[in-house]
Amino acid sequence: MEKVQIAARMDAIGIIVSDMAATLAFYRRLGVTVPDEAGGVPHVEADLGGGMRLMFDSEDVARSLDPGWTPPTGGGRVGLAFRLPDPASVDALHADMVAAGHHSGLEPFDAPWGQRYASLQDPDGTGVDLYAPS
Repeated sequence: MEKVQIAARMDAIGIIVSDMAATLAFYRRLGVTVPDEAGGVPHVEADLGGGMRLMFDSEDVARSLDPGWTPPTGGGRVGLAFRLPDPASVDALHADMVAAGHHSGLEPFDAPWGQRYASLQDPDGTGVDLYAPS
């Protein structure tokens, strides 16, 4: 079978969230610019630069698109990673997020692949990694 030649370009990452306000507060604290008017709306988009967007949809939006949708169980299905300028920034941002009440997945450590690395979980358990070249 011949491959169809269509130019597809990834331009967004979508996350379904159970608590929009808590999720937006988490990503704002990480430094993602989320529009101020994105209070109680069911769909929010944040421009990540470079032509990429991070999209947040409420569970109601997911069900409106697929009435049989149910939240996944077990977690670990999607992971996001945020590059920071230096190892000290990884430690500082991780500490700030944990002090604000967010869950740490991994405390900062010097990874054998040459990065300072740590992990958090957003309010729905999505893994959010922080890293910087060491």
